[in-house]
Amino acid sequence: MSNESISTTIRIESQVFRKLLQHFDARKDVQNIDLMNLAGFCRNCLSKWYVAAAAEIGKQIDYEAAREIVYGMPYEEWKERFQTPASTSQIAQFESKHPKS
Repeated sequence: MSNESISTTIRIESQVFRKLLQHFDARKDVQNIDLMNLAGFCRNCLSKWYVAAAAEIGKQIDYEAAREIVYGMPYEEWKERFQTPASTSQIAQFESKHPKS
């Protein structure tokens, strides 16, 4: 793959990631447990992937800083403002898909 192709791919993937974050920002009503139950990943997973991707290119980013990028604000603020308690059915669905070892 040429450098130009790599650059184009990176630019496209970057834009897709920004759109994903914008979508999550617009859908604060969608809780992490909903995402985990439906898709098997959540905002926290994205934050962990962000930290890991930075490490792969020799950069260090703190998990809380990555969370702030993904959540658009400090996680504790997001949690206080937007997180709702998980229902019994949400918890049961999560536990059935992610059994404790």
